[in-house]
Amino acid sequence: MTFSALNPPDADAPDHELLLEYPDNRLLIDLCGEFDSHLTQIESTLGVQIVRRGNQLAVMGDAREEAARVLNALYVRLESGKEVSPAEITAEIRMGGSDADTGTRDGDQIEMFSGAAVEIKTRKKTVEPRTQAQKDYVLSLMNNELGFGIGPAGTGKTYLAVAVGVSKFLNGEVDRIILSRPAVEAGEKLGYLPGDMKDKVDPYMQPLYDALNDFLPGKQSAKLIEEKRIEIAPLAFMRGRTLSNAFVVLDEAQNATTMQMKMFLTRLGQGSRMVITGDRSQIDLPRGVKSGLRDAEDLLKGVDGVAFNYFTSKDVVRHPLVARIIEAYEVFENKQQ
Repeated sequence: MTFSALNPPDADAPDHELLLEYPDNRLLIDLCGEFDSHLTQIESTLGVQIVRRGNQLAVMGDAREEAARVLNALYVRLESGKEVSPAEITAEIRMGGSDADTGTRDGDQIEMFSGAAVEIKTRKKTVEPRTQAQKDYVLSLMNNELGFGIGPAGTGKTYLAVAVGVSKFLNGEVDRIILSRPAVEAGEKLGYLPGDMKDKVDPYMQPLYDALNDFLPGKQSAKLIEEKRIEIAPLAFMRGRTLSNAFVVLDEAQNATTMQMKMFLTRLGQGSRMVITGDRSQIDLPRGVKSGLRDAEDLLKGVDGVAFNYFTSKDVVRHPLVARIIEAYEVFENKQQ
């Protein structure tokens, strides 16, 4: 039976349990959660039983060592001044606590901390990848000039890409952020839309505004957009441009045609980084029109400086039901094929 350095073994503890001791009762209350809700979440996920005894937690069950690792990692998180929520608990269980060396330096916008998690610092919040695939994706965006994030909805592809872009912008590594999407309707015809060009295209771009507003104060975001240091524009508006010293994100790339994808990829200028995100299962192009994302996968694999990162339903960080919905559709589609 192994014990964390944080918790010496208790000579009186039975062989079937781990006894963990935490010196700060205030932090222990936060670790347990309201009405011990955090402990209940760990119990139901890992199939263990956790009993609180004063400033100690007794962990019983086959996965007791894994549960102890999770509890210790969350306690260290609380000691560093961070909060613990159900999302962080799920992330810690998923991440597995590996300690791989990533070569980041002290003071970088992306830093390593206990448990080899990655932090992306923005003006409003600090973002942490919640699965190993998300962590690999973020590190890939830091190390490659062109990165692809491909997988189902809710896996954080666009959210993390925008977070990395904002952190690089705030750090002075790029002069501007450019966010783009194909203006393609999702399976329905909306007809004529009133207003000027901005009014017509903004509904398609709203998810990008939502992500941006999570990382920058509203007034600062509006000012940067007005100054064109942040641009949010449809893919069709990219033709003829050279995007230099910029962090460029193309979202919903599965709805770009082959010619549009080639056009967009060749906009990359000096000092820029580009991220392409998409979900191959949600193509809204007319029947018979091939997705540019599929072509790019086939053509660019093995090209130096280009990285592909893939997500599955296990990386969904929205409501847990979303992952089960995606899995159900995957099973159905596999049967159809």
